Amino acid sequence: MDYSETAPNHMAPNQTAVKNNSSMFLYFESCQLPSPALFILLIAYIIVIVVGLFGNLSLIIIIIIKKQREAKNVTNILIANLSLSDILMCIMCIPFTIIYTLMDYWIFGDTMCKLTSYAQSVSITVSIFSLVLIAVERYQLIVNPRGWKPNISHAYWGILLIWLFSLLLSVPFLLSYHLTDEPFLNLSLPSDVYSHQMACVENWSSKVNQLLFTTSLLMLQYCIPLGFIFICYLRILICLRRRNGKVERMRGSESKRINTVLISIVVSFGACWLPLNIFNAIFDWYHEALMSCHHNLVFVVCHLVAMTSTCVNPLFYGFLNKNFQKDLLVLIRHCRCLAPQEKYENIVISTMYTDESKGFLKLAPIPVISLEIKKKKS
Repeated sequence: MDYSETAPNHMAPNQTAVKNNSSMFLYFESCQLPSPALFILLIAYIIVIVVGLFGNLSLIIIIIIKKQREAKNVTNILIANLSLSDILMCIMCIPFTIIYTLMDYWIFGDTMCKLTSYAQSVSITVSIFSLVLIAVERYQLIVNPRGWKPNISHAYWGILLIWLFSLLLSVPFLLSYHLTDEPFLNLSLPSDVYSHQMACVENWSSKVNQLLFTTSLLMLQYCIPLGFIFICYLRILICLRRRNGKVERMRGSESKRINTVLISIVVSFGACWLPLNIFNAIFDWYHEALMSCHHNLVFVVCHLVAMTSTCVNPLFYGFLNKNFQKDLLVLIRHCRCLAPQEKYENIVISTMYTDESKGFLKLAPIPVISLEIKKKKS
């Protein structure tokens, strides 16, 4: 959050220093987010962190430890990489934004000031290009089945190149972000709460360089990749519609289900990051339009919506996937998160007579009482 833009810069030249300080104090006070709004935002951020961390960690662990052959494919490896970038976002970006929003000044030092923005840029780049590779893999599998097919080795090399590219692309954030006390220099407050405090802001050698970098970043991290993904999935859907034959329809139905999940991930990712990208574009090109008391609130809401993208991957690819749900139950059993008695009772009541349970739960012996009850009912 750029606090250098929160101080008013339209004071009349004939105002006295006292009136100037008083006006700035009133402006500063009136622009503070109300307590109920801060509380709601705090709860929302905490939910995003918990769901993002738990969901993505579970997804990665299940993909790694699962021994079935179907888990060892390019899509699952790239999905795990996507989850890893989301975990980076949850750890390195969201907590610092919450505290910065609540305190109105930066307390984590110059190094973390640089690293948080750097980590967010790296995470976004890794996520979007992981989705690009997934789209390419699905395209080759369905539209061009006789052509080149990426294998697991290709997936690992692609992930390595994505991380290297993302780390290099985001270097300007390490160079531009710094700590400054300028937003608080001319702010006269009754207490010394904001005296000697710092804000974490960007500092570029020229406005042209800033616009050139931020606009290029918007194109590379958002517009161009999403456009490429859109074309790939459009071709995939057209190809699936043209398929004929019973066998092809069965295969096409399964492919359509998988593609629907993957398309949902892409669409949700694009929708989550759209408000923040629009906000940043307006701020870079015409920041006067945002010079109001609602600037901070609009930014935080846009940032919160963007951070919900960390929950998209486990939601669509994980929690709405029956296989993932079963694997998650196995993972919880191995972690001994459930008491033995509760586990036995759940098996007897809910999974005793289902075929699905045979693959991942040990069947308990059927009690004699249950047999007698069944005989009476029959």
